[in-house]
Amino acid sequence: NCDLDEMSSMIEDLIKTSGGTMTLGHLPLTRRAERILRNTYNEATKLNVTVADDEHLLLAILRESEGIAFETLNAFNINYETVRELLVGKKEFKKNKNVSAFVPEKIVKQKTPAIDHFSRDLTCSAKKNELDPIIGRENEIERVTQILTRRKKNNPVLIGEPGVGKTAIIEGLAQRIINKTVPRILHNKRILALDLAAIVAGTKYRGQFEERMKTIMTELENTRDIILFIDELHTLVGAGSAAGSLDASNMFKPALARGDIHCIGATTMDEYRK
Repeated sequence: NCDLDEMSSMIEDLIKTSGGTMTLGHLPLTRRAERILRNTYNEATKLNVTVADDEHLLLAILRESEGIAFETLNAFNINYETVRELLVGKKEFKKNKNVSAFVPEKIVKQKTPAIDHFSRDLTCSAKKNELDPIIGRENEIERVTQILTRRKKNNPVLIGEPGVGKTAIIEGLAQRIINKTVPRILHNKRILALDLAAIVAGTKYRGQFEERMKTIMTELENTRDIILFIDELHTLVGAGSAAGSLDASNMFKPALARGDIHCIGATTMDEYRK
């Protein structure tokens, strides 16, 4: 369900009016607005509807993948595929009904068997009350949260000596996600702690490690609700490498550069300097 007041507040924050003068009279459409209107008609045509309505406008906005409207809808887990499936499956769609009434209460998560096998779900552990309460790390957790909600450069790295509580900070973040005390965009995220040793274990022959990593990377890129936590981040360098093959760090770099995956790392100061 969508909180309309919260959505309205988020839109106002994104607009960030700077007190400029208001333009009255005729305002020409921007190229994006023209494209959205054309796509609204196209979406209605695809659904065999003679009149384009607000639900088709919603689909056109979701196709843009940018802009304030798209960012707001995306923060509430409203995506193109889900809305279109609902419209196709709805035999008698009422035109005057609010589109938000057809947004599913729970977004069905994509299956991620490989990453689930080689990781531990910290948010699931938090939901089962298996994690200890975190005390005195509010500032660090808040800083990690701020970085994760950035549009770019949103992969934080925790640096500290062994035993100072780097993993505890991530566990605290997982508890906040379960308690919904994080920004809306993080509400449905899962924090998965990657077990790199398990990925490397049993890869006797050349190509086995790369195949496992490729499967994991594909699942991460296709599933936007996962934040990957890599403890001992420095162990990625050289992990699984053999003559003529890539190590784990080189396989992660392209996806991180494109922003296709969300990641949190943890390492020591000495290893970070290296």
